[in-house]
Amino acid sequence: MREEKVILDSDVAKLSGVETRDIYKAVKNNAAKFPHGYIIKITKEELKNLRWKFSTTNLSKTRVLPKAFTEKGLYMLATILKSKQAVEATIAIIETFAKIREL
Repeated sequence: MREEKVILDSDVAKLSGVETRDIYKAVKNNAAKFPHGYIIKITKEELKNLRWKFSTTNLSKTRVLPKAFTEKGLYMLATILKSKQAVEATIAIIETFAKIREL
């Protein structure tokens, strides 16, 4: 998205075993840890395109515009989310980003 490798907030929440609202709350409570470029706020047009490309996802059910975490944003989120599942998922996601970079 916008020439960045990202992961949507809803996917981070599923992988971390938390609700999307918990992700939003963690970001809001730690806003200083997420400078420009760590999170991409998806526009209505981008959401429309995502819904078209990925019609099987839950994007059609969202009431708010989702956010997408860049690699840096995901690393920072990992310092905030502390559940066992969140830590395991974050390690897996970081490994995936590293493999994508190698490609």
